[in-house]
Amino acid sequence: MGERTLPADADPLGKALHFLRMSGTLYCRSEFTTPWGLELPALTDCLMFHIVTAGECWLEVAGVDPCRLRTGGFALVPHGRGHRLASEPGAPAVGLFEAPTERVSERYEILRYGGGGSPSTLICGAVRFDHPAAADLVRLLPPVIAVDAWRDPEMEWVQTTVRLMAAEARELRAGGETVITRLADILVIQAIRSWIARDPGAQAGWLGALRDPRIGRVIRRVHREPGHPWTVASMAREANMSRSAFSARFTALVGEPAMRWVARWRMNVACATLKDGRITIAALADELGYESEAAFARAFKRVTGRWPGEARHRAT
Repeated sequence: MGERTLPADADPLGKALHFLRMSGTLYCRSEFTTPWGLELPALTDCLMFHIVTAGECWLEVAGVDPCRLRTGGFALVPHGRGHRLASEPGAPAVGLFEAPTERVSERYEILRYGGGGSPSTLICGAVRFDHPAAADLVRLLPPVIAVDAWRDPEMEWVQTTVRLMAAEARELRAGGETVITRLADILVIQAIRSWIARDPGAQAGWLGALRDPRIGRVIRRVHREPGHPWTVASMAREANMSRSAFSARFTALVGEPAMRWVARWRMNVACATLKDGRITIAALADELGYESEAAFARAFKRVTGRWPGEARHRAT
């Protein structure tokens, strides 16, 4: 029997999540005993996560109600904001860089801290996303996403994943670091999937617009072909709508006019490409559909507030 394939647009949100390819900045096994508290600094362009493999803790982010995480629970702090982990709300806390740690490898360490009481163990980490679409998606996320896998029977596989992570963290056998970081990445994506499925906030912006059969088709096409000579008329044809109807519906769903969104998306792609340094600025301008390097540079400056050369220089 032949393999079934889904129609091209059967899973538009799956296509969005496909962009969430992560590069780990730091992973840490944290062993705490009550009373304890840990202050984590802001980390620019990073998503931070905390997975409770034993015990419990409180997560405190400014402007958000404290969040209690029990064994099997995990939370994301998507925008790199500074925050606190503690045995109870308001507990005295030590700074992350003041806490005693054991470096296991370049990207994995063990932190041990606390007053000698009841133990809690967490796997914590900070990751970056490599694709420009991911940055656009992360921008839509709330300040905190918390998942309680033990209270949701549909997440039995998540419970198993957390148990496996806990076992690997205890033993840290050969290859254990790799297993832990890969499983953590899976749980980060699961938390985002959970938010998309359950939170009304996921209906906003281009992420929500992906669900619309006509506007979603256009967004996916622009994602795939940012250098195409897009106009409102060509996008309206792609959506099989009149120009006026397309413009009104796109703005209503995405929250900004279509051509402004296209320009911003192109600059997202440009920023990611400039960071990896694989092509010249002139070649990038041509790849993104600009008539000249100067025209591209002006558009880049208008959207990002800096020149392409500055962006490349900061990335090196």
